[in-house]
Amino acid sequence: MRHAQDGAAAAMNAASRVLVVRGKNEPQEFENPDVAWATRAREGVWAPTKDGQRIHIAIECAAGDRAATVLRPSLRVFVGIEVDTDIVAQTTASGIRLVTVLHGPEAPAEFRFPVTLSDGLVLETMPSGGFDVVHVRYGATVGRFYTPWACDSMFRPINADYRLDGSTVVMRVQHQGAIYPVVADPLYAR
Repeated sequence: MRHAQDGAAAAMNAASRVLVVRGKNEPQEFENPDVAWATRAREGVWAPTKDGQRIHIAIECAAGDRAATVLRPSLRVFVGIEVDTDIVAQTTASGIRLVTVLHGPEAPAEFRFPVTLSDGLVLETMPSGGFDVVHVRYGATVGRFYTPWACDSMFRPINADYRLDGSTVVMRVQHQGAIYPVVADPLYAR
């Protein structure tokens, strides 16, 4: 198994390379006091909603729960959450992103993010392929999981989508035949 610092550096390099090419429209890292990260992947993160509540997003780890390598308060890496897979977890001004880095063909095609919502909130599937967090009483969208994207190291688009399994957001990345690393991006914002 890779050393945590080496793994964190490899994940950061892969993610940075892709995010720089994607351009200015990418959400930037930001120290957001409304976001609270746990120290372990399965404990996840608490992110704000527009109505002042919080949602909890965890990272399921088939390879065993992983502690974060904290690079800055707003940036951490979970090394080895799956076979050949790391997650670069970033705080943004309005939420979080979980940049998933697949290092090789042995990486799984599905990644699970269990979501716990406050009372009165539900996840609704959107035509775009994302999910809105909706306040049931008022019908207002108070948060959003944006449609995932993925690309390989040649910056070619890779098919990625979500499905909902109970209250777990499942990201599927069809990375067969890709040039690795592949980077995929679940993004939540209030």
